[in-house]
Parts: sequence; structure tokens; C-alpha cells
Amino acid sequence: RYVAPLWLLKSLSVSLAILTMHVSKSMHPPGGATALIAACHEGRIKELGFLFILFPTLFGSILHILLAMILNNCSEEKERNYPLFWNPFKRVL
Repeated sequence: RYVAPLWLLKSLSVSLAILTMHVSKSMHPPGGATALIAACHEGRIKELGFLFILFPTLFGSILHILLAMILNNCSEEKERNYPLFWNPFKRVL
């Protein structure tokens, strides 16, 4: 069984992650870093399985959104609020 060199796997993981984000028009630089972490720590990621998606990826994203909501809405500046619309269906209905 042929296993590609580690430097090739690392570069391909980041490149394919960036290509996928570019094609889907959802560019987010930490997505490339997440792919690189998965390529660098292959054994540990296999042990975690789908938990790697939940922790740290999903948990970190939810934590960042909650922090943005708290810090921006507790600000004394009136123009600074996030999200602009708390109810996404309000504008539709």
C-alpha cells in the first residue's frame, strides 16, 4: 500500500479545503487550519472520529458567535449590534 509523503498530504488538505471554500463562496481561513490540524494529527483524529467535528470545530464556532452576540449587544454604542435581525423570518413574514 502506497502512502503519500506527509508534506504532500498536508499541502493537499489545505489546498482542497481552500478550493472547496472558494467554489462554495464561503471563504473562511480557519477552515484551512482545521484541515491542516487533521492532516498533522492523523492518529488522534482517527481516535476522535466525528467528535473532531464537534470539538473543537463546532464548539469553537458556537463559542465565537455567542461571544460576538454578547460583546456587540452589551456595547454602549447604539450602532453596534449583532445580529441585525434576531428573528430571521421576521423580514420574510
